[in-house]
Amino acid sequence: MLYLVATPIGNLGDITLRALEILRSVDIVASEDTRKTGILLKHFDIHKPQIAFHEHNEQQAGGRIEQMLRAGRSVAVVTNAGTPGISDPGFTLVRRAIQADINVTMIPGPTAFVMALVLSGLPVHSFTFRGFPPRKTVGRRKFLEIDRESPHTLIFYESPYRIEEFLRDALAVLGDRSAALANDLTKLFERVERGTLSSLLTFATEHKAKGEYIIVIAGATKATRTDDEEE
Repeated sequence: MLYLVATPIGNLGDITLRALEILRSVDIVASEDTRKTGILLKHFDIHKPQIAFHEHNEQQAGGRIEQMLRAGRSVAVVTNAGTPGISDPGFTLVRRAIQADINVTMIPGPTAFVMALVLSGLPVHSFTFRGFPPRKTVGRRKFLEIDRESPHTLIFYESPYRIEEFLRDALAVLGDRSAALANDLTKLFERVERGTLSSLLTFATEHKAKGEYIIVIAGATKATRTDDEEE
């Protein structure tokens, strides 16, 4: 059996009882970063062999994991934080298991973008998760342009090294919409800044960025949609 196990995004107290049960029962733990997973396992006194499974060895390691599963061994996939497959390795392995008729299930748990969305104060009934944008300005602006007229709340992940550039491009492409910037969720210094894209850009330039960010941006309204303006 292949298990995708969601792990805490910061506070280790958020791990579920079922996640601990599965991690204790499987034969192998496939980890995005074996050192970080090692800290988690040690904290809960779990002793299991690990293999590396990350974006740079996903195909090779995926084949090895498939062989283990075919041989009757159970494997738990975990990422550095949150839910496997959400902007982290996992999707290709799930598809591989399905095609090989191998049983696969998931142990649900924390997902950073859901928490950021709920805390943003923006509409939650309809949203689009876009993950990490391209790193370069031209590609990033084209990426943002796709959803410029979408009415759905937009959610992005971004590195601390590019958060200012992202907010600057989002402001240029989407206009000065309501937005929220979430960081260190579930941790001691959890912070959610709410305002407009311009005010969040000012905040980002005045504060040293650390850790990954989740940016939640209001969807387009009738006043901001080109088609409605033309009508």
